[in-house]
Amino acid sequence: MAEDRRTRRSRRALGAALVELVLERGCAALTVEDITERADVARATFYAHFRDKEDLFARVTADLLAGLAERLEPAVTDSVVGFTGKPVLEMLRHAREERDLYRIVLRGEGDGKPLRMFTDAVALATAEEFRSRAERNAVRPRIDPELLARVWVGEQIAVLRWWVEQESPSLPAEEVVRMLLDLALRGRYWASGFETLD
Repeated sequence: MAEDRRTRRSRRALGAALVELVLERGCAALTVEDITERADVARATFYAHFRDKEDLFARVTADLLAGLAERLEPAVTDSVVGFTGKPVLEMLRHAREERDLYRIVLRGEGDGKPLRMFTDAVALATAEEFRSRAERNAVRPRIDPELLARVWVGEQIAVLRWWVEQESPSLPAEEVVRMLLDLALRGRYWASGFETLD
C-alpha cells in the first residue's frame, strides 16, 4: 500500500514537472534529467515507469483524457435530443482546472502526439454520441457522424485553445457555450449577422 502511494506520488511529481518545464522551455529542449531533477525523483524511478519523456507525456495526456471522460459522462447522458452545451461547458471547466496541461497539449508540444491523442479520443467519443443520439431519436444523420464529429471537435479545440491561452478569459465559460449553442442551432450565416439566405 505504501509502495502504491509512493508510486502515485512519484508519477504525479514527474507529470507536474513535465508540464512546468514544457511551459518554460518547450518539450524539445527537455531531458529526462531535467524532469527528474525538477520532480526530485531518481532517474531509476523514472525509468521504472516510463521509457522516455514522450512516454511520460503520453501517460499525462491519457490521464487528462480519463479525467475529462469522467467529467463528461453525466453531461452527455443528460443530452438526449440535441446540443445542450453541457458537455462543452464541462470541458471548459475541466480546462480551467487543468489549464497548464491543456495549454501544452493544445499547442502541439511533443511533436503533436498528445494533441493527436486528445483530438482522436474526443472525436471518437463524439461520433459515438452522435450515432447514439440519432438512433435514440429515430433520425438519420445527413452528414457522416465521423466527419461531423471531426468538424465539431476541431471547432471545440480551436475555441478551447484560444480560451485557455488567455491569462484571464475575456468570456466566461457559460457565455462561450451560449454562443456555441447559438452557432450550432442557427449556423454560421446567422452568426455573421445575416438573417436569411436569399
